[in-house]
Amino acid sequence: MLTDLTPQPADKILALIQAYRDDPRAEKIDLGVGVYRNAAGETPVMRAVKQAERRIWEEQTTKAYTGLAGDPAYAEALSGMILGDGADRARLSAVATPGGTGAIRQALELVKMAAPQATVWMSNPTWPNHPSIVGYLGLPMAEYRYFDDSTRGVDFDAMMADLEKVRRGDVVLVHGCCHNPTGANLTQDQWRAVGDLLERTGAIPLIDIAYQGFGDGLEADAAGTRHLAGRMEQMLVAASCSKNFGIYRERAGLLMALAPASADSKTVQGTLNYLNRQNFSFPPDHGARIVSTVLQDAALTADWKAELEEVRTGMLALRQQLADELRQRTNSDRFDFIAHHRGMFSRLGATPDQVEALRRDHGIYMVGDSRLNIAGLNGQTVPVLAQAIAEVGI
Repeated sequence: MLTDLTPQPADKILALIQAYRDDPRAEKIDLGVGVYRNAAGETPVMRAVKQAERRIWEEQTTKAYTGLAGDPAYAEALSGMILGDGADRARLSAVATPGGTGAIRQALELVKMAAPQATVWMSNPTWPNHPSIVGYLGLPMAEYRYFDDSTRGVDFDAMMADLEKVRRGDVVLVHGCCHNPTGANLTQDQWRAVGDLLERTGAIPLIDIAYQGFGDGLEADAAGTRHLAGRMEQMLVAASCSKNFGIYRERAGLLMALAPASADSKTVQGTLNYLNRQNFSFPPDHGARIVSTVLQDAALTADWKAELEEVRTGMLALRQQLADELRQRTNSDRFDFIAHHRGMFSRLGATPDQVEALRRDHGIYMVGDSRLNIAGLNGQTVPVLAQAIAEVGI
């Protein structure tokens, strides 16, 4: 059996990480890996997270299983933060998952169980794990255009034209905020138009919200998701706490499902529990308990929000600095889009050869499609990157 296995394609981002580590140059810059870093190049443990962990350590009396769906307090606190008052809680089911990736996987497992003929529509481009998981599960998939390479913004007319082809029961995967890999987000008017289309066609949204708080703030970043939750008959939401709580390795995710009526939610909840049981049985609890501890304590919540706001505004400042530096060095406004994008990522529009030149000649590492992680920069490396971009001729 094991001799019949064939090699799987290498993960390009993981290969990029290894190449960066192997590079002996002291002045190298890593803009590839999708992890937040501060000006010192560290991914710090947030103050409120430290306090929550200390409290858990002092007060926790058991490591027994919590339940197939995880701790109810976690689901209640996190769903409240994401959905606000827009969703009918009587129609809501939720399960804790191993990170946001686990939530996406469980959402697609649910789709396969309930409607294996449904096509899953994804933006072009999107996070590479989206089509990878859909393909692995054998679900039909399709793309809708999203990014305009000339304007570096959302190609909304093309997006809506493609989504006119969806059928009732199809699933449309939409990034809740801080689109990965482009950084280009829908406006609220565009979210409303998407809601109109989904209602008219009977397609079901699957929202991947992994960066709430990294874009325009916790409330603004959830506005599109909340709008759909307040009007859609059925909806799936996959959430991650890796970024906004900085607990990447704790794998804290949540899958939420809005059923058409409260009477359906018991069956949906039972099905989500069953899927957890089949895939990993009981979900991890430590990260989830950190989140619920923070969100259930007013002082910890306030401190966490303050630190998250520092992270957000710091990235915005780096965006503006990079846009300004590039305007000066290229005598052009063609990179102004960087200041308008949100979240950790933007896509430069460089060719693979130019990306390779940045790595080879300047020690600057980014994904082959020219996605760069803004959080991999600091005030000193921004001018270095801008000069390299100008010299390569992007």
